[in-house]
Order: sequence, then C-alpha cells, then structure tokens
Amino acid sequence: MRYPHGALTALSAAALLAVALPVGAHHSFPSTYFVDKTITIKGKVTEFMFRNPHSVVQVLAPGDDGKMYRWAVEWAAAAALARDGKASRDILHPGDEVIVTGAPGRNPDDHKIRLYTIQRPSDGWSWEGKFD
Repeated sequence: MRYPHGALTALSAAALLAVALPVGAHHSFPSTYFVDKTITIKGKVTEFMFRNPHSVVQVLAPGDDGKMYRWAVEWAAAAALARDGKASRDILHPGDEVIVTGAPGRNPDDHKIRLYTIQRPSDGWSWEGKFD
C-alpha cells in the first residue's frame, strides 16, 4: 500500500511526538493522596525501588494504632532523582532508619505516602522537594 508523501510525514511526526512526550498525566496525585495534609513516619527501609515513573521506598513503621505496617512511599522518578544529584540507586538500603514526611494516601488501609522529605539520621543525609 502506498501513502501520499504528506500523509506518511504526518503519520511519522505523530508517532515521534507520542513517543517523545512525557507521561505526566498517568495519574492524578490528588485522587490518590490528601495533598492538603501531611504525615510523618519513622521506620526502617525494607526495599528501595529506583525506577520510573516513580521510585518507591518500602518502610516498616508504626501506624496510628501502634501496629507495624509496610508503608509504600512514592518518590520521584529515577531519572529526576539522578538529575537532582542527591539520590541514586544505592542511596537507601534495607535496615536504614528513615524519617519520611508526605501526603497520606486517601485509603488509610493502603499505608501510602507521597514523599515530600526523607531523612536518614545516622549520617544526616536528606532529600526534599516536590515532583509531578
């Protein structure tokens, strides 16, 4: 099948544009988190996934009821953290004691947080910021 030159160019441009655009609207933070509230947890890292579109830190920390829960702490994308220069794949390890501040998830049973700050008191390392 032959396409007119202009149609092929337009199709190619559309395909390149679709691949090049960032996936910024893959979900809405306000639909997942109470962005107008802030909570703080203190616990131990169980896993750190340095990845795109968002890195995730799993933290074992107590909930409001005093029971220990595995919190899913959503952080910025690995690419953004690498550009920032303060975080890398090797920055957090299981057993690291951390203090996390962020927006709590809308479903409290999920134990989710959108990270705003993270500190590791043992050596003074910290990160703070906002991400989309």
